[in-house]
Amino acid sequence: MSRWHRTATGHKGGDFPMYVEPSGQDGEAEAGHDPSPCASCAVRADAFCGSLAAPALGELHRLGRKVRLKRGQALIWQGAESTLVGNVLEGVLKMSAMSRDGREQIVGLAYPADFIGRPFGKNSRQTITALSDAHLCVFSRAAFDSFATGHAGMGEALLRRALDDLDGARRWMLLLGRTSAMERVATLLLDAAERLEGAAGKTFALPFSRQQMADILGMAIETVSRTMTRLRDGGVIALPGGRQIAVRDRNALREAAGG
Repeated sequence: MSRWHRTATGHKGGDFPMYVEPSGQDGEAEAGHDPSPCASCAVRADAFCGSLAAPALGELHRLGRKVRLKRGQALIWQGAESTLVGNVLEGVLKMSAMSRDGREQIVGLAYPADFIGRPFGKNSRQTITALSDAHLCVFSRAAFDSFATGHAGMGEALLRRALDDLDGARRWMLLLGRTSAMERVATLLLDAAERLEGAAGKTFALPFSRQQMADILGMAIETVSRTMTRLRDGGVIALPGGRQIAVRDRNALREAAGG
């Protein structure tokens, strides 16, 4: 049997293939009580499940599946029944909402260790789409809700995550409403660098195009390009080509972002 089997999530515009790790991929953890796949997870320390003890972690692991999305594939659709929640393991996803006249607005980004989906909610408020190839650990929303209800501490972990998301949304509202083009672009680049870069100064790939940056920031693409050029010419960032970027002066980028 191949490592990945193929399934699909349907929507009115067609089907998006998803690759789901079959049961038993992690060996004894599927049938037994070995929580080691979760214990060795690269994002566990920063994810909502990081505070779980080994028995609960093993139970949660047996409820989940690993899925891989290709760039551009959607996992959850706005207005559809909320059937999945999960953690981002690798890659970056966008959360977007569609207006009545068909315009898309990107309302948030999900980086590794971020939680996606709407537990204890009937319908999804946003569409969640992979901006880059992504690897996720997902759970049936109904099974996850039942698990969370039955385990002390999960409610607090989810509340902390929700409050963090609320703080982030308020910060983003301030950014979009009260800051300059330079502050907006620098803040987005700084966030991406801190979540994706690893070692300081290392070149990494931005998960979004300049047009997507413009959509996220409420700016024209020409303004985004000019601002990126100013940061490059000032020695704050390097742009080797394509979507590759390296932060050369982290303090200067923070200053450009408004501190």
